[in-house]
Amino acid sequence: MHSPKFAIITGTGMLKLFELEERKDIETPYGSSSLYSVKDLEHICYLPRHGANYTLPPHKINYRANIYALNKVGVKYVIATNAVGSLRKTYSPGSFVLPDQTLDFTKSRVCTFFEGEDGKVVFTDVSEPYSRKVRSAIIDAGKRLQIKIYDKGTYVCTEGPRYETSAEIRAFKKLGADLVGMTGVPEVFLAKELGIEYATIAIVTNYAAGITKQISHSLVMDVMIKSQEKVKPLILESIRVLQEGE
Repeated sequence: MHSPKFAIITGTGMLKLFELEERKDIETPYGSSSLYSVKDLEHICYLPRHGANYTLPPHKINYRANIYALNKVGVKYVIATNAVGSLRKTYSPGSFVLPDQTLDFTKSRVCTFFEGEDGKVVFTDVSEPYSRKVRSAIIDAGKRLQIKIYDKGTYVCTEGPRYETSAEIRAFKKLGADLVGMTGVPEVFLAKELGIEYATIAIVTNYAAGITKQISHSLVMDVMIKSQEKVKPLILESIRVLQEGE
């Protein structure tokens, strides 16, 4: 694996997005993380968030090991994907949204690298959680490829793996949330702590509970798989835009 400057993190429905080659297990203080090189793409590594065989539910993902491993091998930029439910009729299934804010409603996840070891206490500014530079590159790439992207939205992260109740969705909507998912936190905050430029492409798979009558995992997977034909070129073009700006 070449020293990668860019990383792609994907989740639900995206395991076959790229042709993977070498696997490298990176040891970290938080456990091991497996990174993959991508065929014909140097300086890019791939991290399947749920594991290579999709065996990890959202609340069991080792987010700290993953982000620490990316930092350890030299990654500077991350483009992620998240399957999300929509709280707004504007963001219909199949839509691409770039979150610019997030609400954290997780319960059991360790959300920081800084736990007071050696007397070191760090308070990270996350007023702008997602990288402006990476978000701008994705927006530019969307224009080049004529892929419609909504350029803002508030993503609320829940613990999972269950879907949300209708009452929870009503509450989140009153708080200003536009999208709901299970894997965006603490990933975004950990990247921020280590100075990695991170943004995610939220792919709307369904309307959230109470807005639609029923949510099924098979429907979520169907939408994500159909989205692959746009997601892959969008990610690669976004990386080209970032490289041009170097």
